[in-house]
Amino acid sequence: MALKVRMILLAQIGTYAPRWRTRLVYAVLLSIFAILALAVLPLNRASALEPIESPDQYSLPADMNGVHFYLITVDVGDKVWDNFGHTALRVIDENTNTDVVFNWGVFRINGGPVSFSYNFFKGIMNYELGTQSSGQEFEMYRSQERSVWQDRINLTNPQKEILYRRLLWNLQPENIVYPYQYFFDNCTTRVRDYLDEAVSHKISSETSRYDLPSMTFRDQIKGHYESVALVGFSLDVLMNSNIEEPLSQWSEMFLPLKLRERLYLFESDVAEDGVRNKLLSDPQEIMSFAPPTVETAPYQIVFVGLLVPVLMLLLMLKKIPMSYFATHSRIGLKFPSINYRLLGLLGIVTALFSGTYGILMLGSWFVSEHLDLHHNINLLLFWPTDLLGLIVAMRWLVFCKPWPMTHNSTPFLNYYMMAHLLSMMAYAGVTFLQLVDQSTMDIAVYVLPGFALFTVLIWLVGFEPVKPKKNSSDLSLSSRRKGSLW
Repeated sequence: MALKVRMILLAQIGTYAPRWRTRLVYAVLLSIFAILALAVLPLNRASALEPIESPDQYSLPADMNGVHFYLITVDVGDKVWDNFGHTALRVIDENTNTDVVFNWGVFRINGGPVSFSYNFFKGIMNYELGTQSSGQEFEMYRSQERSVWQDRINLTNPQKEILYRRLLWNLQPENIVYPYQYFFDNCTTRVRDYLDEAVSHKISSETSRYDLPSMTFRDQIKGHYESVALVGFSLDVLMNSNIEEPLSQWSEMFLPLKLRERLYLFESDVAEDGVRNKLLSDPQEIMSFAPPTVETAPYQIVFVGLLVPVLMLLLMLKKIPMSYFATHSRIGLKFPSINYRLLGLLGIVTALFSGTYGILMLGSWFVSEHLDLHHNINLLLFWPTDLLGLIVAMRWLVFCKPWPMTHNSTPFLNYYMMAHLLSMMAYAGVTFLQLVDQSTMDIAVYVLPGFALFTVLIWLVGFEPVKPKKNSSDLSLSSRRKGSLW
């Protein structure tokens, strides 16, 4: 029976090992998905480990002294999907001369990219356990140019038995797939929880009660996406007050590097010469690469990129007489062939981002199970209907003239612009008066000023006033004047 179980374990190497072509498809899809702000992160708490029924059904190696466990920690990468790093578990069994790496970061695009993307947006993310040889695993990280560390996990034989049975249980077809939850059930928390189970929950009992001062999940997201500024900014906009929850020492160990760091603080029950070893020992750097480069802070880019052009355009304002109404004039732009093109470019960017963010936040409220996207105060700023502004902005860019209004569209435009500005004022109020739990200060300071001034600017110069209707008295006066000429 023991030989049969170990054969199943080795068979998993071929069955669930990720192929490089599949990983390439994942990479491309996730990059596009995140750039479009669909990289949403669930904050639902995972349940406790499922108990193993009939643990005796899983046969163990004859000599547990010949079984060795190693923590594999992979450094952060410069791609969207690897910015938090990775954790795996290496198992070397001298009884059968096997060397297997357990990896809980595998997922499949079932039903094609469209179906996968829709399920991802809805909050349905099924990951699975994959296994392959250590040589294959390390070669994959080498191709990604990511540093890898290995640490020996010091466990007693009874503790090894608990962990080994848990891995065999996880390899059963009905247990391979699990509902991925970014902060509470991922590749790293699986290793953390399995180790905690093996050492009789000593890790959780000594860390769960300690909160980290002034550290939240939002802080971790911002910090880890500094090398992918657009994604970091988008996530900060899309995620609500759920991620303001303070981190504890336990919950912080969803991060691979933090898990490794904290496990080194624990003592194991294994002693040598009367001295207890650390839970982790014998650190080894498998491979080393330079960490990803930190990009310019996204909020600074948004602040300068939006506010400076808007201020330049405000300096280009001028009065333009209206030929059909001699006593009145409208506001336009000097050098329209240049400035309306600049206005059009700004309009395309703001309409695209504001409309997309608004659609994602509002749509997820009704469709998605990503609770982090519900009840988002940023909907006061980013409206789904702003996406229609792309049509107007394209006219500014191509024809270098304002959008012509009609008697029917003018009231709607005025109400829309007024509502947008009032909504921005409300956003500033709830932010600076700290009336909501959601962190919005960066958006209010760096995004809101330029966005508000741009809204005022397009209200002034982006639309050509409609020619006033002539009333009956004007028509009769005009008729009398024509008659007097004859």
